[in-house]
Amino acid sequence: MKIQRIYSVYWSATGNSRKVARTVSDTMGECLGCPVKEFDFTLPQARETIMEFSSEDLAVVVLPTYAGKLPNKILSFVQTGIVGNGTPAIPLVTFGNRSFDNSLAELVDSLQSNHFSPIAAGAVVCRHAFTDLLATGRPTEQDLEVLKQFARKAAEKILVSSSLPAPVAVPGDSAAPYYIPKGLDGQPANFLKARPKTNLDHCIRCGACARLCPMGAISSEDYSQVPGTCIKCQRCVRSCPQKAKHFDDPAFLSHLAMLEANFQDSKESSFYL
Repeated sequence: MKIQRIYSVYWSATGNSRKVARTVSDTMGECLGCPVKEFDFTLPQARETIMEFSSEDLAVVVLPTYAGKLPNKILSFVQTGIVGNGTPAIPLVTFGNRSFDNSLAELVDSLQSNHFSPIAAGAVVCRHAFTDLLATGRPTEQDLEVLKQFARKAAEKILVSSSLPAPVAVPGDSAAPYYIPKGLDGQPANFLKARPKTNLDHCIRCGACARLCPMGAISSEDYSQVPGTCIKCQRCVRSCPQKAKHFDDPAFLSHLAMLEANFQDSKESSFYL
């Protein structure tokens, strides 16, 4: 099997899925002697066209885990906007030290339905989007080295195969429901309507929050207003140079406190070849 091009394909609100995608893609590019191209579909305008791949491409596809599955508002694009043609793929998910639950299974099944063949896969621990207190500083340099070792093994699998390797098996159930967030009291915490708030004393009206919002949810005329759908990805919070964005929804804060109280033990990444 001969690979001519490698594509780094990702949705990454806070940067960690992008880092994982690039690490794996660049390492496999070195091993296979192939150029690496990038398809970042984080912003809405990138999801306006279909990305199609050939049998001579390799797609490294990375998304974060949201409530144990893929982000539901992005899933439709994954299912229709990323199209293979007998294309080998490396599906990977990132997760913030709780669990990847069924997100990897969902990504694998979505890619297979779109004519990709997942030949290796993984779930990578990264800093939680909500807080710096879960998986702090991850992926570390050691994590990235483990990721490179996985990429080298995946490349070797391609090099020794005369034809497309059999699809990799991963744990989980792509049809399972989403994880239900809980608060400190152990009861379901519903923060679907939570929106980022803006400290107007700190806001310098640079527009970064509106420009970088993956859902295009923040008003470009009044950055304190969020008329669109917010998926709590935290990109506006983490990208604001003045730290003017924050969430103060009680249910959201209770869920955050529960995560910080119960998921401090460092988790390990999982890989499947």
